Amino acid sequence: MPFIDSKVTVPVTREKKEEIKTRLGQAITTLHKTEHYLMVGIESDYDLWLAGKKLEKGAYVSVSLYGSASPADYDAMTAKICGIMEEELGIPGSSVYVTYHPVSDWGWNGSNF
Repeated sequence: MPFIDSKVTVPVTREKKEEIKTRLGQAITTLHKTEHYLMVGIESDYDLWLAGKKLEKGAYVSVSLYGSASPADYDAMTAKICGIMEEELGIPGSSVYVTYHPVSDWGWNGSNF
């Protein structure tokens, strides 16, 4: 039950959102999850500041995960997310923050896991 929520400073077309969603669906296996239950959100044209300066190209990516993963898996996932942001949107890894949120209680379809 992962959810990957991305806020990016650049405009993102519908086609580009589809490509990013597909690549995140492939990357989620790094955290031992499948795309089957993956939810993805992409908010473009989002204002972000880093070190007091407005970013022209930047991203904040929040990964919520039912359960948790190892630090090595999180590290590998961060590398994949930064790669996707750079390759798809031209956002350098130095302007991408990624946070992880392990969740012990997750509801879906009227009940909790």
